[in-house]
Amino acid sequence: PPPPPKTSLPGESPDDQTGQTSLPFPPLPIGKIRDAVYSVIPRKLGDREYWSEWAESVAPIAGRLITRVGELIKQPEARTAFDEFVTGLRDNINPYVSEDEAVEMLVQHIITRPVFDTLFGEYDFVKNNPVAKSMQSALDIIDQHSIAIETESLEKFYSNVSARLKFAQTDKEKQEAIRNLYDTFFQKAFPLMAERLGIAYTPVPVVDFILQSANEAMKRHLKSSLTSKDVHIIDPFTGTGTFITRLLQSGLIANADLPRKYAHEIHANEIVLLAYYIAAFNIETSYHAITGDYRPFEKIVFTDSFQMHEKRDMIEAVVLPENSERVNRQKQLPIRVFISNPPYSAGQKSENDDNKNIKYPNLDEKIRKTYAELGTAALKRNLYDSYVRAIRHASNRIGDKGVVAFITNASFIDSNTTDGLRKTLMKEFSHFYVFNLRGNIRAFDKSEGGGIFGQKSMVPTAISIMVKNPDHKGECELRYYDIGESLSTEEKLSRITKLGSIAGIEKWQPITPNTEGDWINQRDPAFDSYIPLGDKRKGSDTIFNTYSLGVATSRDAWVYNSSHKRLTKNMQKLTENYNAERKKYAEACEDKTTSPRLEDVVNNNSLYINWSRALKKEARNNREHKFNADKIVQSMYRPFTKEWLYFDPTRAFNEEVYQIPRLFPTPNHNNIVISISGRGETTPFSVLAINSVPNYHLIPSGQCFPLYYYEKADTAKGTLVKETTAPDQHGYIRHDAITDWALKHFRDHYKDNAISKDDIFWYVYGILHSEDYRTRFAANLKKVLPRVPLADDFWAFSKPGRTLGDFHLNYETAEAFDLKLEESDLGLSDDRYKVKKMMFGVKDKQKDKTTIIYNDYLTLRGIPLEAYNYIVNGKSAIEWLIDRYQIRVDKASQIENDPNHWAAEKGDPHYIINLIKRIVHISVESARIIKSLPDLPPPKSS
Repeated sequence: PPPPPKTSLPGESPDDQTGQTSLPFPPLPIGKIRDAVYSVIPRKLGDREYWSEWAESVAPIAGRLITRVGELIKQPEARTAFDEFVTGLRDNINPYVSEDEAVEMLVQHIITRPVFDTLFGEYDFVKNNPVAKSMQSALDIIDQHSIAIETESLEKFYSNVSARLKFAQTDKEKQEAIRNLYDTFFQKAFPLMAERLGIAYTPVPVVDFILQSANEAMKRHLKSSLTSKDVHIIDPFTGTGTFITRLLQSGLIANADLPRKYAHEIHANEIVLLAYYIAAFNIETSYHAITGDYRPFEKIVFTDSFQMHEKRDMIEAVVLPENSERVNRQKQLPIRVFISNPPYSAGQKSENDDNKNIKYPNLDEKIRKTYAELGTAALKRNLYDSYVRAIRHASNRIGDKGVVAFITNASFIDSNTTDGLRKTLMKEFSHFYVFNLRGNIRAFDKSEGGGIFGQKSMVPTAISIMVKNPDHKGECELRYYDIGESLSTEEKLSRITKLGSIAGIEKWQPITPNTEGDWINQRDPAFDSYIPLGDKRKGSDTIFNTYSLGVATSRDAWVYNSSHKRLTKNMQKLTENYNAERKKYAEACEDKTTSPRLEDVVNNNSLYINWSRALKKEARNNREHKFNADKIVQSMYRPFTKEWLYFDPTRAFNEEVYQIPRLFPTPNHNNIVISISGRGETTPFSVLAINSVPNYHLIPSGQCFPLYYYEKADTAKGTLVKETTAPDQHGYIRHDAITDWALKHFRDHYKDNAISKDDIFWYVYGILHSEDYRTRFAANLKKVLPRVPLADDFWAFSKPGRTLGDFHLNYETAEAFDLKLEESDLGLSDDRYKVKKMMFGVKDKQKDKTTIIYNDYLTLRGIPLEAYNYIVNGKSAIEWLIDRYQIRVDKASQIENDPNHWAAEKGDPHYIINLIKRIVHISVESARIIKSLPDLPPPKSS
C-alpha cells in the first residue's frame, strides 16, 4: 500500500529541489525533537488526563525518534558504541535482546531523562543510577558523531520540564506524577512491549494484602518474619516498584532493621527501562520520606529475572558494569521470600506484530519435566505463560525453604492445561493458600464480577501464598477461599483491605486434591461409567469414530464475510498481496551469503495482509497460491449466524482445518454435526447442531461430532464400517460416523432392533441438552469430553433430540413468532429494514428484553422472557442475533462486514427482521423441550 502521509514536526523541511527526504524522515536534530516533546508537557501535575494528552502527542514522536536513532547508529563510531551497548544489554538482560529493542530503550531514556532530572533535583539521577549512566554514555557518543545533532542544546528542553513539574514538592506528589507518566505514556508509545510483557499496575490493597500475608506465612510456618536478619526478599518483576515501596512504608520492617534491609536484604529486578527508572525513583524517595536520608537503592537490577539464571557463569560486561556486578551478587544470595505480580503473557496475538515471547531453555525444560510431564493436556503452550514461568522460577530459587506470594492469572486453579502444575505444587510446597479473586470477564458469567485490575482486566486473578517448610511432615496443606460472587472491582478491593492478610480469613476451605489433580469443582467419578462420546485412541468403544475442531483461520476478517461479493474481493486482494510478498522474500534469499528473516523483508501492515504461522511457512517455502472461487462456502460463524467462508483445506489461508475437510469436503456434500464445548472452557457447557462448516469459536473450542464423514474414493485405504456404498458422482465415499459397536450396544441394551444410527445421533443430542445431566456433571464437562448414559427410556431423549435438531438446523425457515412490529413517524425509507446495531428497549430506566429497537424506523415488541432461557455458547440465541447482526469494521484490516449484504444477496430485505421472529419461536420451543426432558437414572455400569 502507499506509505502513510507524513506529519510535520517543528523544524522539519523537505529537500529544496525535490520536496522529498532522503531519510525515513527529515534530518531533524534530536534536540529539536526533545523540544517538540516538551512543548506538550501537561500543565497540571498529577492529572492523568493531561499526562494522557502528553503521551498521545509523544507517542508518534517516539516512533519517529526510534527511526532517527536507527539511522544515526549507522555512523562508524556510533555503531561501535551501539554494538558495545547491545552486548551489555544481552549480558545483563537476555541474549535475545534485539537491536530494535536496544534502540527503544535509548529512546525511552532520551524522552524521559529530563523528567527524572527535574524530579530528582539535587540527587542527580543520571549520575547515581548505573543503568542511566550507561545509557547516557552510549547516547553521548551517538550524539557526538551525528551531524544532525550539532546545532541544538538541551537547555530549553530542561527548562520546560522544570516549569511543568515545579509543583511536585513532596515525595508523594512526585511518585504520583511519575506513575501517571508510566501508566499513560508507556502503553501508548511502546504498546507491543507492554503487551508482550503483560504489564499491569497492581492495586495497593492487593499489594498490602500480599505483603502482610507473606509476613504471616513466615511467622506461622518458618518462625521468622520479613524484618528478620538474613531474610532476603525480592520482587523479580518490580514494575514501578510498588511492592518494595509499600514494604518500606508498611511497618513490617522494624525501624532499627530498615537501613540493613534496604542496603542488603531487599531486592528488585525489572526488564523494562522506563519501569526500572520509575521503580528506583519510587523506592528511593520512599526510603527518604521514612528516614530523612537519601540513598540510591543499590539492590535494584536491570535484568530479566528468568534469564539471569539460565547462565551459571558470572557476567563481565564492559557496558553496564555496575549493573552486571549487581546481577552477579544477587545470583549468589539465598532468597527466602518472593513478592510480586508476575507478567501475564502466553504469546503474541498476531504474527503481523512479530512480538513473540522469549524462550528460556533451562527454565522451560524444568517446566517440561514437572508441570507438563505430570499433566494430561495435549496442548501445553499455556504452561509457558510468563506467570507460570514465574511460579517455576520462584520455586527453584527458594530451594527447600521460603515463601512465594504472588497475584497471578487464576486459570491454574481449575484449568485442564494446568493439572500437572497443580500436582507439582502439591509435591513441592508444604502449605498453599489460594485466594480466588474471580473476574473472568470472558466467561459470560456475572458471578465472576469485575476484574481486580479494572476495565483492562479480562482474566480471573488469584493471590497465592506458597510455603516451603523442610520440617513439615505429610501432604501439602491446601487452603482455598473465594472472594464471593458478582462483586465489582471496588467491592473486591474493599473486601481485600478489610481482610488484611491470610490471617484475616477465618473460613478457609481445606481441600484434598483428587487423583486427577482437581482442586475445586472436582469431577464426579460416576461419570466414568458412561459411554465415551469419542476417543482418538484406537480400539476404544465409543459412540463416534471421528470428530473435529472447527476451522481456525487466524484471519477471520479476511476470509469471512456476510457478502459473497466482498469476500471474493478481499480474498483476491489477500492472495495477490501474499504472492507479491512471497516473491519478494524469495528474491531476498537468492543471495546465499545472507539469511534474512521473513519478518524483516515482507510487509507486515495489517491493512495489506494478515500473517500467521502457517502462511509464513508457505511464503518461506515459496509456495504460490491462486484465488479459487469454488472455495467459498457457507459457514456457521456463531450460533444462528451464517457467513461466507473462504475454506482452504491446504491451510494456506485457514490456519487449521483439522478433520473438517472430511466432514464437509465440498458444498455438494451434506452433513450434520453436533458441536459441543471444548475441554477446559470457562463458559457453561453448550451444544448446537449445524449443517455447514463450523468456526473454531462457534462453541468455545468446539468439538464437532458428525453424522457422516467422507473419503475420496482414490485415497480410501479401507473403511471402518461395512455399509460403504459406491463413490458418488464427485468421487467420495460416505461413511457413518456412529460406530457399529454403538449400534449393537444400544440395540442390545434396550432390546430394540428398530434403533438406528440416526436415532442414536439424536439421542446424544437430547442427552447433551438435559439440565439434569449438565448440572450433575458440570465439573466433568469442563475437563473431559462428554460420556453418554443409558437412560431408562431411549426414545424419551431421541425424539426430543430430533425435534430440537429440526429447530436448530432449519432456523432460517422456521415459523415466525407473532411479535408486534412498530414503525416510527419518520416515514418509509429504503433503509427501514437495514440494521446498524440493534439494542434492547428501556423501561423504567432498566433494560427491557421484551423489546428490540431494530433501527430508527422499526421496533419489535412482545418477546416472551422465557425465550431467553434457551442458552447457547454463554448467552441466549436472541442476544447472539443482537450481538452479531450489526455492521462491523475490523480494527486491524479496516475490512467491513455488513450483515445487510447477506439479506440483500438472498434477495430478501426482510431476512434479519424475520430471523429475529423465528429465533424467538425456536428459543421458546427449545426451552420448553429442554425443560420437559426426564431426569437421568443414577449412574450404573454399562
